Amino acid sequence: MKTRTYRWLRGLTAAALLWGGSGCLKLTLYNASVMKPSQVAVYFSVTDSGGNPVANLTADKFRIYEDNGLVSVYESKQTILNPEVAAVHYTLLLVDLSGSITQSGAMEQLKPAVQSFADRVGSLQKVAIYGFDGSKEIFPIIGFTDGEGGVRAAAERLASFKGRDPSTNLNGAVIEGLKVLDKSLEHASTPLKFGSLVVFTDGTDRAKRVLRPDLDKSLDEAQQKDTALYVIGVGKEIDSGELRNIGRTASFLSTDPAALAKAFDSIASRVEAYTKSFYLLSYCSPARAQEHDLKVESGGGLSKGSLSYHFDAAGFGPNCDSNRMPKFDIHRPILKSKK
Repeated sequence: MKTRTYRWLRGLTAAALLWGGSGCLKLTLYNASVMKPSQVAVYFSVTDSGGNPVANLTADKFRIYEDNGLVSVYESKQTILNPEVAAVHYTLLLVDLSGSITQSGAMEQLKPAVQSFADRVGSLQKVAIYGFDGSKEIFPIIGFTDGEGGVRAAAERLASFKGRDPSTNLNGAVIEGLKVLDKSLEHASTPLKFGSLVVFTDGTDRAKRVLRPDLDKSLDEAQQKDTALYVIGVGKEIDSGELRNIGRTASFLSTDPAALAKAFDSIASRVEAYTKSFYLLSYCSPARAQEHDLKVESGGGLSKGSLSYHFDAAGFGPNCDSNRMPKFDIHRPILKSKK
């Protein structure tokens, strides 16, 4: 099974949860950079006890400790940098274009919902739109692109989609969508790569080209690669159990066709929050020699969490600029994390 660059960092992660409160935080370390004269940067995500992303935290919401001693914010010049230098986020929107959509008039509601989704998510990451029906293959509406404009324009082409098979190959489409997402991420040049699959359907798998165990295997592998899995299911024929199995990160399910716009908006909000829950925290270490234990902490009381990292300050000195963009090793972490 292929793994992405960041997978080896799971061994590095010291996501210290302080249990005892329903609001405890989890800080998960994915990569770190140490550059002279004395800059240390860590790339991590923040989630709550339910696994929900915690977005839009500012630098002052984090406390930095070296060897259990609090580092002054004035001394460290701690700051949040643009995380795009460390990672890329891709979202593939997989849209059901089977006969129940294209021949029922539902496209009039679907097109603006997809455009709105593209506007929101496309402003933060690369987005692609693929369609599926009962065929074995999925069909590109638009490949991964930056900016919401191109994706929004591509959404206009949904209405002109000519299906080949009116049935619904939902299971097979999910597997093929994950393959496209993986292949695209493999070509990204950033050290870390995160993918999201968003599936929209108004029904269930009718084609039976792919059985449930094969689908589950692909979904399990996707989760092991930290792929976020979302489902939007709107329609009277949806199978809630089947769709929740696919939407393992989050799902919006409704039998009311009028809920389509709300459904896309809800999942767009979740994808937005997920993207914004990643942070690149940079600071200037006061250490000038020897190895040290770093701890980054956020929250308070029973609602705090932390991550830890071990680094070598040999050769450190003055004139550090915490705003300098750090460099990350694409193939392995720069330093070992102390267990």
